Amino acid sequence: MKVDKQYGFYLDTTKCTGCKTCHVACKDRMVGSQRGEGEGAKGISAMKGVLWRRVYEYGGGEWTANADGSFEQNVFAYYMSIGCNHCSEPACVKYCPTGAMHKRKEDGLVHIKQDLCIGCESCACACPYDAPQLDPERKVMTKCDGCFDRLAIGRQPICVESCPLRALDFDTMDNLKAKYGEGDGHIAPLPSPDITKPNLIIKANRHGRPVKESVGICYGEPWPVGSEPKLDLVEGSVLNPAEV
Repeated sequence: MKVDKQYGFYLDTTKCTGCKTCHVACKDRMVGSQRGEGEGAKGISAMKGVLWRRVYEYGGGEWTANADGSFEQNVFAYYMSIGCNHCSEPACVKYCPTGAMHKRKEDGLVHIKQDLCIGCESCACACPYDAPQLDPERKVMTKCDGCFDRLAIGRQPICVESCPLRALDFDTMDNLKAKYGEGDGHIAPLPSPDITKPNLIIKANRHGRPVKESVGICYGEPWPVGSEPKLDLVEGSVLNPAEV
């Protein structure tokens, strides 16, 4: 789909400290926008397990004992804040059977028409970034909408404005590329950008590991028994899977 302009995110993983301020700010706005302010809003605890923005802790390495009793190590860790990347070739849109998931022509943001959504989770199964999230009570899909309402009044997405170290930025992709260039390429735990052409520029942490081959996963509750990610502490793994 040809769009009038395409918005996207920039993430500097050399600045992100894993504080999760973006995560909490997004959750606050998410509940208000989806549940409103009256009966049923239920505050930040509503929509349990639904997270539009997640902060991954990725780490690995090992300790080696030397013959003289000393140790050497190559342990590393870094953080990555990830939400929907409003992809140019979104798998969620392709696999939605009702047309509820769609890409907006005016700004390239991927949105959900909730009156058309049947809660089948096909979009969640297809998305390699786990962006679509099922509201377990209303049985409809939800996801990052790029804070389009804030953009309309000249504000940045709430995750960007809340980041204390300014690790996040959001703008048209043309403006982001003019400001930051093409970035350093994607790093683990992200999948290959070739899958969906995400609108995301990454400044890589010096410990950044290669991207993982990945497809979407479909689940009702985070990491059902038997599907938990296996830790590989030599090459690196997501260290906080229960939190994302």
